[in-house]
Amino acid sequence: MKTFLRHLGQWFIPGLGIKRWLGLIVLGTTLLGLGLAVLLLNFYRTAPQAWWLPLLSAAALRFLPRWARAAIFGAAGFLALGWGLWGLSRSLLAPFLRADKPIVETLAEYRRKEHGPHVVAIGGGHGLSTLLRGLKHYTHNITAVVTVADDGGSSGRLRRSLGILPPGDIRNCLAALSNDEALLTQLFQYRFADGGSELDGHAFGNLFISALSAITGSFEEAVAESGRVLSVHGRVLPSTLRQVHLAAEVTLPHETASVQVVGESRIPEVAGRIQRVWLEPDQPPAFPAAIRAILTADMVVVGPGSLYTSILPNLLVPDIAAALRATRALRVFVCNVATQPGETDGFSCQDHLAVIEAHVGQDLFDLVLVNHAFEGTLPPGVAWVRVEENRPLPYPMHSAALCAPDAPARHDPEALATSLMRLLESRTGPLKT
Repeated sequence: MKTFLRHLGQWFIPGLGIKRWLGLIVLGTTLLGLGLAVLLLNFYRTAPQAWWLPLLSAAALRFLPRWARAAIFGAAGFLALGWGLWGLSRSLLAPFLRADKPIVETLAEYRRKEHGPHVVAIGGGHGLSTLLRGLKHYTHNITAVVTVADDGGSSGRLRRSLGILPPGDIRNCLAALSNDEALLTQLFQYRFADGGSELDGHAFGNLFISALSAITGSFEEAVAESGRVLSVHGRVLPSTLRQVHLAAEVTLPHETASVQVVGESRIPEVAGRIQRVWLEPDQPPAFPAAIRAILTADMVVVGPGSLYTSILPNLLVPDIAAALRATRALRVFVCNVATQPGETDGFSCQDHLAVIEAHVGQDLFDLVLVNHAFEGTLPPGVAWVRVEENRPLPYPMHSAALCAPDAPARHDPEALATSLMRLLESRTGPLKT
């Protein structure tokens, strides 16, 4: 009984959007009942006597006192209305229900996320997908701004053959924001195995977005429609709609001369130290929706991800960096927990920030989020990214245990999102629930 009353009381929690409609239903049912009662009473008084009139009088319980009749009909009406609303709600919410969670908790969670903070995540690759998997448990108002400099694998092949923007990172972000257990999401991430056909290596989601680009006539509309198919809460936007390529100047080992490497996928493969990267063509225009999202956000998160090939390609779009400086949102840089072979070998947290400031300038962030838990075994050639004690950071620092238990070289989605939400809450006050 206590459990029943507790679940019943949860339906009246503020913010669910239930009480107003429940009151309207009760009012409408009451008026309808009054109208029907007046009609029956008038018919009973004016109709000629017939054999069924006593039965009607008995059904109306006229042999009982008025207070007893009111109590009986009121209780029966309340039970019928409650049962009907319960059945209707289960029918309407059936696609979204879980066996281990009551309807009211599902609805309360949806409302909480619907009114959650507006968060913009900037990056690409696995790092951005990891961040989105954690953030989606706190808010539906997520905008992922994704690099379009990818030129390798399935994305590169489609880019060269069809002339579209690379869909790979965008596909991963859509999948990260959707229900990971859904069959449709697994289909979206399915990659054709090596079977000697032209489809080898292609991800189904990449082909799906490419087909939608041809049908809708625009890449951004294809991404939006793909999000609707996957029931994604949030948006995934390219940082620019211009076809750009990432180029790098790399100093080779044991040589003073440097070489120029063009192609995001080729840069980490060249043995040497990256000196700088740039986009070709230079200074591409930003996607306007991405700029609006940054300027109206409550928090903007840059990283984690590959420093040179995922983070910088977004910040090298001039309007993206300008919007990041102009926004009133909390700006957080999430430093990687481990180095990346071919890009950041031997880098500290200060080195990551120095590279960003050398390419884009200063005053980009409000604070830096770093990992302080160095536990687990890292893959060969990978080291922890630490904060150098005798070298100042250009921004305030917050540290937390952020490593994934099963993959210490990567962030744990839940730990990362929880730390970010706490940082936002400490700045703006308690988040809406």
